[in-house]
Amino acid sequence: MKKLISRRHFLAALGAAAAAGALSGCGGQAAQTNANGEHVFELTLSHGLAEDHAVHIALSSFADAVREQSEGTIDIQIFPNATLGSEVDNITQIRAGALDMAKVSASTLGNFQQEWNVLSVPYVFNDQQHYYNVMDGEIAQDLYQLTADKGFMGLTWMDSGARSFYTANKAIRTPADLKGLMIRTMDSQMAIDMMTALGGSATVTSYSEIYTAMQQGVIDGAENNVTALRDHADVTQYYCFDEHTRIPDIVLMSTETWNAMSDHQREIMSSCARTMTEDYKTAWTEFENEVLATAEEKGVELIYDVDLAAFQEACQSIYTDLQAEQPEVYAYVERIQQAAQ
Repeated sequence: MKKLISRRHFLAALGAAAAAGALSGCGGQAAQTNANGEHVFELTLSHGLAEDHAVHIALSSFADAVREQSEGTIDIQIFPNATLGSEVDNITQIRAGALDMAKVSASTLGNFQQEWNVLSVPYVFNDQQHYYNVMDGEIAQDLYQLTADKGFMGLTWMDSGARSFYTANKAIRTPADLKGLMIRTMDSQMAIDMMTALGGSATVTSYSEIYTAMQQGVIDGAENNVTALRDHADVTQYYCFDEHTRIPDIVLMSTETWNAMSDHQREIMSSCARTMTEDYKTAWTEFENEVLATAEEKGVELIYDVDLAAFQEACQSIYTDLQAEQPEVYAYVERIQQAAQ
Protein backbone atom coordinates (compact mmCIF):
# COMPACT_ATOMS: atom_id res chain seq x y z
CA MET A 1 0.00 0.00 0.00
CA LYS A 2 1.30 3.43 -0.91
CA LYS A 3 1.93 5.81 1.93
CA LEU A 4 -0.27 8.87 1.48
CA ILE A 5 1.13 12.27 2.17
CA SER A 6 -1.25 14.85 3.54
CA ARG A 7 -3.58 16.53 1.10
CA ARG A 8 -2.35 19.96 2.19
CA HIS A 9 1.31 19.20 1.58
CA PHE A 10 0.67 17.35 -1.65
CA LEU A 11 -1.44 20.15 -3.10
CA ALA A 12 1.13 22.69 -1.99
CA ALA A 13 3.81 20.78 -3.86
CA LEU A 14 1.68 20.43 -6.95
CA GLY A 15 0.68 24.07 -6.80
CA ALA A 16 4.28 25.14 -6.61
CA ALA A 17 5.12 22.99 -9.60
CA ALA A 18 2.22 24.38 -11.59
CA ALA A 19 3.14 27.94 -10.65
CA ALA A 20 6.68 27.31 -11.81
CA GLY A 21 5.45 26.08 -15.15
CA ALA A 22 6.14 22.45 -14.24
CA LEU A 23 9.44 22.74 -16.15
CA SER A 24 8.13 20.61 -18.97
CA GLY A 25 4.95 22.61 -19.50
CA CYS A 26 2.70 19.73 -18.45
CA GLY A 27 1.45 18.50 -15.08
CA GLY A 28 2.70 14.92 -15.33
CA GLN A 29 5.51 15.19 -17.84
CA ALA A 30 9.09 14.76 -16.65
CA ALA A 31 12.07 16.30 -18.40
CA GLN A 32 13.64 12.93 -19.20
CA THR A 33 12.94 10.79 -22.27
CA ASN A 34 13.53 7.14 -23.10
CA ALA A 35 15.63 5.67 -25.92
CA ASN A 36 12.75 6.16 -28.37
CA GLY A 37 12.47 9.83 -27.54
CA GLU A 38 9.22 9.40 -25.60
CA HIS A 39 8.68 11.53 -22.53
CA VAL A 40 8.56 9.76 -19.18
CA PHE A 41 5.42 10.59 -17.24
CA GLU A 42 4.71 10.38 -13.53
CA LEU A 43 0.97 10.93 -13.36
CA THR A 44 -1.38 11.49 -10.43
CA LEU A 45 -4.92 10.08 -10.40
CA SER A 46 -7.43 11.03 -7.72
CA HIS A 47 -10.73 9.47 -6.64
CA GLY A 48 -12.95 9.62 -3.57
CA LEU A 49 -13.45 5.96 -2.70
CA ALA A 50 -11.72 3.59 -0.28
CA GLU A 51 -8.87 1.30 -1.20
CA ASP A 52 -11.04 -1.80 -0.80
CA HIS A 53 -13.66 -0.45 -3.22
CA ALA A 54 -13.99 -2.09 -6.65
CA VAL A 55 -13.16 1.26 -8.30
CA HIS A 56 -9.77 1.53 -6.61
CA ILE A 57 -8.94 -2.09 -7.37
CA ALA A 58 -9.81 -1.60 -11.05
CA LEU A 59 -7.85 1.65 -11.34
CA SER A 60 -4.84 0.01 -9.70
CA SER A 61 -4.92 -2.80 -12.27
CA PHE A 62 -5.22 -0.20 -15.02
CA ALA A 63 -2.17 1.65 -13.69
CA ASP A 64 -0.19 -1.61 -13.53
CA ALA A 65 -1.11 -2.49 -17.12
CA VAL A 66 -0.14 0.96 -18.39
CA ARG A 67 3.18 0.84 -16.56
CA GLU A 68 3.98 -2.58 -18.01
CA GLN A 69 2.91 -1.90 -21.59
CA SER A 70 4.65 1.49 -21.68
CA GLU A 71 7.83 -0.12 -20.29
CA GLY A 72 7.78 2.31 -17.41
CA THR A 73 7.38 5.52 -19.39
CA ILE A 74 3.95 6.09 -17.82
CA ASP A 75 3.67 5.64 -14.06
CA ILE A 76 0.30 6.43 -12.50
CA GLN A 77 0.13 7.06 -8.75
CA ILE A 78 -3.38 6.78 -7.33
CA PHE A 79 -4.69 8.88 -4.42
CA PRO A 80 -7.96 7.40 -3.02
CA ASN A 81 -10.27 8.49 -0.19
CA ALA A 82 -10.68 12.04 -1.55
CA THR A 83 -7.15 12.74 -0.27
CA LEU A 84 -6.81 15.42 -2.92
CA GLY A 85 -10.27 16.89 -2.45
CA SER A 86 -13.75 16.58 -3.92
CA GLU A 87 -14.56 15.75 -7.51
CA VAL A 88 -15.07 19.45 -8.27
CA ASP A 89 -11.70 20.14 -6.62
CA ASN A 90 -10.07 17.49 -8.79
CA ILE A 91 -11.46 18.87 -12.03
CA THR A 92 -10.32 22.35 -11.02
CA GLN A 93 -6.85 20.96 -10.25
CA ILE A 94 -6.65 19.25 -13.64
CA ARG A 95 -7.54 22.52 -15.36
CA ALA A 96 -4.85 24.31 -13.35
CA GLY A 97 -2.20 21.76 -14.31
CA ALA A 98 -1.85 20.44 -10.75
CA LEU A 99 -3.40 17.00 -11.37
CA ASP A 100 -3.32 14.66 -14.36
CA MET A 101 -6.30 12.33 -13.91
CA ALA A 102 -9.41 11.81 -11.79
CA LYS A 103 -12.39 9.51 -11.50
CA VAL A 104 -15.59 11.56 -11.16
CA SER A 105 -19.31 11.06 -11.53
CA ALA A 106 -20.86 12.16 -14.81
CA SER A 107 -23.28 14.22 -12.70
CA THR A 108 -20.36 16.34 -11.46
CA LEU A 109 -19.26 17.03 -15.03
CA GLY A 110 -22.61 18.70 -15.68
CA ASN A 111 -21.32 21.62 -13.58
CA PHE A 112 -18.61 22.20 -16.19
CA GLN A 113 -20.39 21.25 -19.44
CA GLN A 114 -24.18 21.05 -19.41
CA GLU A 115 -24.43 18.31 -22.03
CA TRP A 116 -23.09 15.85 -19.45
CA ASN A 117 -26.38 16.30 -17.57
CA VAL A 118 -28.00 14.01 -20.13
CA LEU A 119 -26.60 11.00 -18.25
CA SER A 120 -28.49 12.08 -15.12
CA VAL A 121 -31.89 12.32 -16.82
CA PRO A 122 -34.30 9.80 -15.25
CA TYR A 123 -35.02 6.80 -17.47
CA VAL A 124 -32.98 8.11 -20.40
CA PHE A 125 -31.72 4.52 -20.68
CA ASN A 126 -34.26 1.75 -21.26
CA ASP A 127 -32.17 -0.91 -19.54
CA GLN A 128 -28.61 -1.97 -18.78
CA GLN A 129 -27.78 -3.11 -22.32
CA HIS A 130 -28.96 0.21 -23.78
CA TYR A 131 -26.76 1.97 -21.22
CA TYR A 132 -23.75 -0.16 -22.12
CA ASN A 133 -24.26 0.41 -25.85
CA VAL A 134 -24.35 4.18 -25.42
CA MET A 135 -21.36 4.37 -23.10
CA ASP A 136 -19.28 2.08 -25.34
CA GLY A 137 -20.21 4.00 -28.47
CA GLU A 138 -20.01 7.26 -30.37
CA ILE A 139 -22.25 9.28 -28.06
CA ALA A 140 -19.89 8.85 -25.10
CA GLN A 141 -16.88 9.57 -27.30
CA ASP A 142 -18.48 12.87 -28.34
CA LEU A 143 -19.14 13.77 -24.70
CA TYR A 144 -15.50 13.02 -23.83
CA GLN A 145 -14.29 15.67 -26.24
CA LEU A 146 -16.69 18.46 -25.25
CA THR A 147 -14.33 19.83 -22.58
CA ALA A 148 -11.02 19.29 -24.39
CA ASP A 149 -10.65 23.05 -24.80
CA LYS A 150 -11.31 23.49 -21.05
CA GLY A 151 -8.27 21.48 -20.06
CA PHE A 152 -9.71 17.99 -19.54
CA MET A 153 -11.23 15.14 -21.52
CA GLY A 154 -12.85 11.80 -20.90
CA LEU A 155 -10.67 8.72 -21.25
CA THR A 156 -13.15 5.97 -20.38
CA TRP A 157 -16.12 5.14 -18.17
CA MET A 158 -16.83 2.85 -15.23
CA ASP A 159 -20.17 1.29 -14.44
CA SER A 160 -21.86 2.69 -11.36
CA GLY A 161 -25.04 0.67 -11.55
CA ALA A 162 -28.59 1.93 -11.37
CA ARG A 163 -29.75 4.32 -8.67
CA SER A 164 -32.92 3.44 -6.77
CA PHE A 165 -34.71 4.49 -3.58
CA TYR A 166 -33.98 2.96 -0.20
CA THR A 167 -35.95 3.81 2.89
CA ALA A 168 -36.14 3.32 6.64
CA ASN A 169 -39.83 2.49 7.05
CA LYS A 170 -41.81 2.42 3.80
CA ALA A 171 -41.49 0.37 0.60
CA ILE A 172 -41.56 2.39 -2.63
CA ARG A 173 -43.45 0.69 -5.46
CA THR A 174 -45.13 3.68 -7.16
CA PRO A 175 -44.47 7.43 -7.24
CA ALA A 176 -47.44 7.87 -4.90
CA ASP A 177 -45.46 6.06 -2.19
CA LEU A 178 -42.97 8.93 -2.15
CA LYS A 179 -45.56 11.55 -1.22
CA GLY A 180 -44.59 13.29 2.00
CA LEU A 181 -41.20 11.58 2.23
CA MET A 182 -37.90 13.42 2.68
CA ILE A 183 -35.35 11.76 0.40
CA ARG A 184 -31.66 12.59 0.33
CA THR A 185 -30.37 13.34 -3.17
CA MET A 186 -27.10 14.49 -4.64
CA ASP A 187 -26.48 18.21 -4.98
CA SER A 188 -27.81 18.08 -8.51
CA GLN A 189 -30.62 20.12 -10.00
CA MET A 190 -31.64 17.13 -12.10
CA ALA A 191 -31.98 14.96 -8.97
CA ILE A 192 -34.00 17.68 -7.21
CA ASP A 193 -36.27 18.10 -10.25
CA MET A 194 -36.76 14.34 -10.37
CA MET A 195 -37.91 14.23 -6.75
CA THR A 196 -40.34 17.08 -7.40
CA ALA A 197 -41.75 15.26 -10.45
CA LEU A 198 -42.17 12.07 -8.43
CA GLY A 199 -43.94 13.83 -5.56
CA GLY A 200 -41.28 13.49 -2.89
CA SER A 201 -39.15 16.15 -1.21
CA ALA A 202 -35.46 16.35 -2.03
CA THR A 203 -33.02 16.94 0.82
CA VAL A 204 -29.43 17.66 -0.21
CA THR A 205 -26.90 16.45 2.35
CA SER A 206 -23.45 14.93 2.15
CA TYR A 207 -23.18 11.17 1.78
CA SER A 208 -21.47 10.93 5.17
CA GLU A 209 -24.58 12.35 6.87
CA ILE A 210 -27.09 9.85 5.47
CA TYR A 211 -26.69 7.17 8.15
CA THR A 212 -27.32 9.48 11.08
CA ALA A 213 -30.10 11.35 9.28
CA MET A 214 -31.97 8.10 8.55
CA GLN A 215 -31.32 6.77 12.04
CA GLN A 216 -32.75 9.93 13.63
CA GLY A 217 -35.66 10.26 11.20
CA VAL A 218 -34.42 13.54 9.73
CA ILE A 219 -34.81 11.93 6.32
CA ASP A 220 -36.96 8.97 5.30
CA GLY A 221 -34.52 7.56 2.81
CA ALA A 222 -32.07 8.21 0.02
CA GLU A 223 -31.37 7.22 -3.57
CA ASN A 224 -28.20 5.52 -4.74
CA ASN A 225 -26.87 2.33 -6.28
CA VAL A 226 -27.00 -0.83 -4.20
CA THR A 227 -23.43 -0.45 -2.93
CA ALA A 228 -24.66 2.32 -0.61
CA LEU A 229 -26.03 -0.51 1.50
CA ARG A 230 -22.45 -1.25 2.54
CA ASP A 231 -22.79 1.84 4.71
CA HIS A 232 -26.53 2.14 5.31
CA ALA A 233 -27.99 -1.38 5.62
CA ASP A 234 -28.29 -1.03 9.39
CA VAL A 235 -30.76 1.86 9.03
CA THR A 236 -32.50 0.65 5.86
CA GLN A 237 -35.59 -1.56 5.79
CA TYR A 238 -36.36 -1.48 2.04
CA TYR A 239 -34.31 -1.17 -1.14
CA CYS A 240 -36.70 -0.58 -4.04
CA PHE A 241 -35.50 -1.25 -7.60
CA ASP A 242 -37.11 1.61 -9.51
CA GLU A 243 -33.71 2.17 -11.21
CA HIS A 244 -34.47 5.78 -12.09
CA THR A 245 -30.96 6.70 -13.27
CA ARG A 246 -27.77 5.01 -14.46
CA ILE A 247 -25.03 7.59 -13.97
CA PRO A 248 -21.57 6.34 -14.93
CA ASP A 249 -18.25 7.32 -13.44
CA ILE A 250 -15.85 8.94 -15.88
CA VAL A 251 -12.06 8.72 -15.86
CA LEU A 252 -10.78 12.17 -16.82
CA MET A 253 -7.39 13.17 -18.12
CA SER A 254 -5.62 16.49 -18.54
CA THR A 255 -5.73 17.53 -22.19
CA GLU A 256 -2.27 18.99 -21.83
CA THR A 257 -0.84 15.73 -20.50
CA TRP A 258 -2.61 13.75 -23.21
CA ASN A 259 -1.29 15.99 -25.97
CA ALA A 260 2.26 15.72 -24.64
CA MET A 261 2.23 11.92 -25.04
CA SER A 262 3.39 10.10 -28.15
CA ASP A 263 0.86 8.33 -30.36
CA HIS A 264 2.18 5.05 -28.98
CA GLN A 265 1.64 6.14 -25.38
CA ARG A 266 -1.86 7.42 -26.13
CA GLU A 267 -2.78 4.09 -27.70
CA ILE A 268 -1.52 2.27 -24.60
CA MET A 269 -3.61 4.51 -22.36
CA SER A 270 -6.71 4.04 -24.53
CA SER A 271 -6.28 0.29 -24.90
CA CYS A 272 -5.72 -0.31 -21.19
CA ALA A 273 -8.67 1.94 -20.38
CA ARG A 274 -10.99 -0.02 -22.69
CA THR A 275 -9.89 -3.29 -21.13
CA MET A 276 -10.46 -1.93 -17.63
CA THR A 277 -13.95 -0.72 -18.52
CA GLU A 278 -14.95 -4.08 -19.96
CA ASP A 279 -13.50 -6.07 -17.04
CA TYR A 280 -15.12 -3.70 -14.55
CA LYS A 281 -18.62 -4.54 -15.78
CA THR A 282 -18.20 -8.01 -14.33
CA ALA A 283 -16.38 -6.76 -11.24
CA TRP A 284 -19.15 -4.25 -10.54
CA THR A 285 -21.88 -6.89 -10.86
CA GLU A 286 -20.01 -9.16 -8.44
CA PHE A 287 -19.55 -6.23 -6.06
CA GLU A 288 -23.28 -5.43 -6.14
CA ASN A 289 -24.22 -9.07 -5.53
CA GLU A 290 -21.92 -9.29 -2.51
CA VAL A 291 -23.38 -6.10 -1.01
CA LEU A 292 -26.97 -7.25 -1.61
CA ALA A 293 -26.33 -10.62 0.01
CA THR A 294 -24.88 -8.96 3.10
CA ALA A 295 -27.74 -6.43 3.23
CA GLU A 296 -30.35 -9.20 3.13
CA GLU A 297 -28.57 -10.93 5.99
CA LYS A 298 -28.99 -7.70 7.94
CA GLY A 299 -32.72 -7.66 7.24
CA VAL A 300 -33.02 -5.31 4.25
CA GLU A 301 -36.00 -6.30 2.09
CA LEU A 302 -35.36 -6.06 -1.65
CA ILE A 303 -38.41 -4.74 -3.52
CA TYR A 304 -38.49 -5.73 -7.21
CA ASP A 305 -42.23 -5.39 -7.98
CA VAL A 306 -41.95 -1.69 -8.79
CA ASP A 307 -44.27 0.01 -11.30
CA LEU A 308 -41.58 1.30 -13.68
CA ALA A 309 -44.11 2.62 -16.20
CA ALA A 310 -45.62 4.87 -13.53
CA PHE A 311 -42.20 6.25 -12.59
CA GLN A 312 -41.31 6.86 -16.23
CA GLU A 313 -44.59 8.65 -16.87
CA ALA A 314 -44.14 10.85 -13.79
CA CYS A 315 -40.75 12.01 -15.10
CA GLN A 316 -42.00 13.18 -18.51
CA SER A 317 -42.17 16.81 -17.34
CA ILE A 318 -38.36 16.77 -17.07
CA TYR A 319 -38.10 15.93 -20.77
CA THR A 320 -40.53 18.71 -21.69
CA ASP A 321 -38.55 21.23 -19.65
CA LEU A 322 -35.24 20.12 -21.15
CA GLN A 323 -36.54 20.48 -24.68
CA ALA A 324 -37.63 24.05 -23.98
CA GLU A 325 -34.84 25.26 -21.69
CA GLN A 326 -31.73 23.18 -22.49
CA PRO A 327 -31.87 22.20 -26.17
CA GLU A 328 -28.19 21.17 -26.19
CA VAL A 329 -28.89 18.58 -23.49
CA TYR A 330 -32.13 17.49 -25.10
CA ALA A 331 -30.30 16.86 -28.39
CA TYR A 332 -28.25 14.22 -26.56
CA VAL A 333 -31.44 12.80 -25.02
CA GLU A 334 -32.75 12.25 -28.54
CA ARG A 335 -29.50 10.63 -29.66
CA ILE A 336 -29.58 8.25 -26.71
CA GLN A 337 -33.20 7.34 -27.31
CA GLN A 338 -32.51 6.74 -31.01
CA ALA A 339 -29.64 4.42 -30.05
CA ALA A 340 -32.19 2.09 -28.41
CA GLN A 341 -34.10 1.59 -31.66
